[in-house]
Amino acid sequence: MSDLFDSGTPAGRAPLAAQLRPATLDDVIGQSAVVASGSVLRRRIAGGALGSVILYGPPGVGKTSIARAVGNMLGKSFRPLHATRSGVSDIRRLADEARMTPLLIFVDEVQRFSSTQTDDLLAICEEGTADFIGATTGNPYHVLTPALVSRSTILKLEPLTLEEMEQVVRRGIGHLRDEGVDAVLTDGQVRVIAGRSGGDARRALTALESLTVGHGTGRVVVTDAMLDEVYAAAPVNHDRSGDAHYDVVSAFLKSMRGSDPDATLYWLARLIHGGEDPRFIARRIMIHASEDVGLADNTALQTAVAALHAVEKIGYPEAQIVLAHAALHVARAPKSNSACRGISAAMQYVKSRPPAPVPLYLRDAHYKGAEALGHVGYRFPHGDPRGWVEQEYAPVPKGTLYQSDARDAATFEKRADEYWQRVTGQAQPRDGGKG
Repeated sequence: MSDLFDSGTPAGRAPLAAQLRPATLDDVIGQSAVVASGSVLRRRIAGGALGSVILYGPPGVGKTSIARAVGNMLGKSFRPLHATRSGVSDIRRLADEARMTPLLIFVDEVQRFSSTQTDDLLAICEEGTADFIGATTGNPYHVLTPALVSRSTILKLEPLTLEEMEQVVRRGIGHLRDEGVDAVLTDGQVRVIAGRSGGDARRALTALESLTVGHGTGRVVVTDAMLDEVYAAAPVNHDRSGDAHYDVVSAFLKSMRGSDPDATLYWLARLIHGGEDPRFIARRIMIHASEDVGLADNTALQTAVAALHAVEKIGYPEAQIVLAHAALHVARAPKSNSACRGISAAMQYVKSRPPAPVPLYLRDAHYKGAEALGHVGYRFPHGDPRGWVEQEYAPVPKGTLYQSDARDAATFEKRADEYWQRVTGQAQPRDGGKG
């Protein structure tokens, strides 16, 4: 039965990443929260009660390696399945085998299992016939069935840090040296491989292998030109349908909200480099121009709307300039979320109360007979020199829904607050009366 790393090499030398799989959790680089002494995983192994475990994280962070190490530590035969290549018959065959031989069943991309496959897998888990580890790049609470999630210990794996990635690369160099290939890299080159791999150990080791393969044994001096060739078309991790997509988008939006222009540009570049649709990015900027900037600077929404129209016309690569323009406007602008808070409060107010009748003097009076129905008494604001008259427009106490976020005289909202206080003699409520 084949493993994920064996799929492309049915015969011949195993890839470097496969050769360097850790034998125990002590050999795992990174993932300290998962593999540390006293962790849930360690305690389950020590107690001989692994049960069902889901390893959740991006590619190349050690899901398969940890699963194999756990199998070694438990002394159980490791049986890998792949959701797209293994059927119900394979699962049932392993269940039969597990009744005679202690097994650890590992399922890569478990989120791709059908409902029938999942039902059979759940039966194995519930009966304790075999231990089970599933691996997924998607958030288990989003991509797996609730039944499987409820029966499993969920362990989240993180991308390796730069320092941990350097350890991976140096371990690979040491292994190659033991195999007779003396790869010579500078510290800077090791750091480039570590940094360009985006926390993906498998990618780093594949790059290292590409630099040395075909040179035979002996000394191989790696040049910057060789590095450039390896990374000429290497993408940045960005799964547009998975967690990586939503996490990068989230970081981009929160950086704009947090008024950090450098972080805004970094995450925007990650989205663009990952091939994100410029219209999607522009739509998100447009939403946050109102949600986060709002009445503090009304021109931010104008810029964002113009950006959406522009990227529909021009596309990449020039669209990246337009997106940067709009994103930086939102990031650099003063912030007010009074519009967002106001409409949220209004929606909740409407949902939680019976509908209030429209006051008679606000009802439509543009037809014969309206006056006889009592649709009179409306006071026209433009008839007053101030352009405002005292009049109740809705049975909602002032400040219940809209609360000003004005923070500085330079913003539209602060200027509006000051203007209407002069006109009405009333201060606009702010921050629930705290501002």
